[in-house]
Amino acid sequence: MRVLIVEDEQRLAATLQDLLVLNNYTADVCHDGESGLDNALTGIYDVVILDVMLPKLDGLTLLRRLRAHGSTIPVLMLTARSDLSDRVEGLDCGADYYLTKPFEPKELLACIRALSRRSPEMNRTNELTFGDLTLSKDTFSLICGSRSVHLSRKEFDLCELLIRNHAQVITKETILLKIWGYESDAEDNNAEVYISFLRRKLTHLKSRVRIRTMRMIGYRLEEGEET
Repeated sequence: MRVLIVEDEQRLAATLQDLLVLNNYTADVCHDGESGLDNALTGIYDVVILDVMLPKLDGLTLLRRLRAHGSTIPVLMLTARSDLSDRVEGLDCGADYYLTKPFEPKELLACIRALSRRSPEMNRTNELTFGDLTLSKDTFSLICGSRSVHLSRKEFDLCELLIRNHAQVITKETILLKIWGYESDAEDNNAEVYISFLRRKLTHLKSRVRIRTMRMIGYRLEEGEET
């Protein structure tokens, strides 16, 4: 799951990023409201952690514009402003939850888990299945019958992306944005390499599931006949 942190206090932003990465999230950071809005509108994030007091564009204005664009991404407001009127204004602008600084890390993580369960496509369970495959978040393993293989973080994220969207073709652009991030220098070859890694592991597992290349478009999962 990819989280966007929009926080101008660089030390706090780095602390939040470290906390999320330690708990198996992928986290990107923006230090001003304009870049925060641009990143939030890419559609690659699952949750936004948003400060109110930001340079260039304040958090409330950012949130209004984000909602005006039709984005339904869950937003956690994280701010030192604790007055009731401030909290009400944040919620009225479209925030899903309001957490006041200082905060407990466990509470922040619980808020993110709660926000990720708000809609079916955002629901993150510990296991995902497709065909004869099971993807385990607890062990970062891909399982087929009695066989299992351990996945690297990017292999896991790519496999999760393919399974969750098995009914559609996933473009290389989407893979690069979701797995490597908006500001990454990763290129098409990076996606191709990790697709190759996953294919080898599916072969090792003797799974019926295959990753089909849709020429000039992208990839999708398909379940073949039992061999």
